[in-house]
Amino acid sequence: MSSQEEILSDGRFSCVARDPRFWEMPEKERKVKIDKRFRAMFHDKKFKLRYTVDKRGRPVNYTSTENLRKFYALSESDSDLSESDSKEVAVKKKKKKKAKGKGEGDS
Repeated sequence: MSSQEEILSDGRFSCVARDPRFWEMPEKERKVKIDKRFRAMFHDKKFKLRYTVDKRGRPVNYTSTENLRKFYALSESDSDLSESDSKEVAVKKKKKKKAKGKGEGDS
């Protein structure tokens, strides 16, 4: 850590600390939020590839699913809202069916 402080105190590199191009990206913005429609992408076998070597030919042992989890995140707020909206729509449909059923029985 002291070496980093020395670098930032150096006149040649002092602008690096103030320049937003060199700031680390926040955790919230690092991953792309995806909708619940694409949830299967994380556990479906069609999206899973097992790598044996990396792009430079070195042996590795990981899958493409790990890469997907690294770059994408499920949006929790969207999934919660859409589920509550779908529940409300289902309740409204039931109420309409009951209302129609009662109206037909009286006629």
